[in-house]
Amino acid sequence: MKKRIVLLPGDGIGKEVIESAKDVLNAVAEEFNHSFQFETHEIGGAAIDLYGTPLPETTVDACKQADAVLLGAVGGPKWDNNPSHLRPERGLLGIRKALDLYANLRPIKGFKNMLHASPLKEEVVAGSDLLIVRELTGGLYFGTPSERRDGGNSVVDTLSYTRHEIERIVDKGFQAAQVRRGHLTSVDKANVLESSKLWREVVEEKKAQYPDVTVEHVLVDAAAMKLITNPTQFDVIVTENLFGDILSDEASVLTGSLGMLPSASVRADGLGLYEPVHGSAPDIAGKGVANPVAMILSSAMMLRYSFKMEDEAQLIEEAVQAVLDAGFHTSDLQVTDGRLVGTGEMTRLIADFIKSQNASKCIMSCYI
Repeated sequence: MKKRIVLLPGDGIGKEVIESAKDVLNAVAEEFNHSFQFETHEIGGAAIDLYGTPLPETTVDACKQADAVLLGAVGGPKWDNNPSHLRPERGLLGIRKALDLYANLRPIKGFKNMLHASPLKEEVVAGSDLLIVRELTGGLYFGTPSERRDGGNSVVDTLSYTRHEIERIVDKGFQAAQVRRGHLTSVDKANVLESSKLWREVVEEKKAQYPDVTVEHVLVDAAAMKLITNPTQFDVIVTENLFGDILSDEASVLTGSLGMLPSASVRADGLGLYEPVHGSAPDIAGKGVANPVAMILSSAMMLRYSFKMEDEAQLIEEAVQAVLDAGFHTSDLQVTDGRLVGTGEMTRLIADFIKSQNASKCIMSCYI
């Protein structure tokens, strides 16, 4: 099968981990007789430096023609004092909007041998396996442009949603719950916000279409508390843009490292943008120590959701698990034993597992 993949390395360690994903995907292509064509374009701070904008039109056009997009990371202190329209993050928001990537899927699942790295007690996080479905192109981040009034002493931000925007993300949440454990938690602030009242109305209307899914409404402040105190109660969480942004970052502590978490931003026809949850980490960029696992797992999500290559996606996930089980880890993982490796070696081990006819023998021989 032939697929065209646009790579957006972005800034900082994004440039390194995107190469890791490419190497692993090439290993998959070799084993399964696929042809992945890669095309690289700029976004974020790198695009600002080269083109004077965080999202060049050439990047947008290339992404629109692609079968899927892989993004590394954007941002860094170099651009912190830029005006708002020249911030690297504007590139990320812009490409999501330009491609109508309205649904962000963020799986949170702890690797058994990494639970000790979580700041929470192991007995609290053990067995956690949830998916956060976040609305991505509406709400507070995309309302009427923010403005300062009264000589800068007051500000206005607008939270705006249409019924259509809410309906399609709620449908995505129900559909995700159907193929998981059949439980959907809808998170809102319906006791205060009019937008949340409409959100809850839509969820109540939609649930009749999904009789196999149990629905629970939880206020966002309560959901934040429960994520830390009892995360195993959640299966699928569906919520609006701002709440989803905050809750998904909070949930990342369950795994012990942002370097382990992938994400997908998709639209109805299957086109998706896949990226790790972590940022650009400019303090370690270029040192060869970044954890590539989240980016590699994001590429597995791409195979699953955009290309319908379930076997290939599972093989990548098995390779990651096997390498971790063998004791290999990058410096962000607080592992007391095992073997510390860098970005390149971690990538090579995962790719070698995929290519090996005797994967377990390969891993153990590499370890020795």
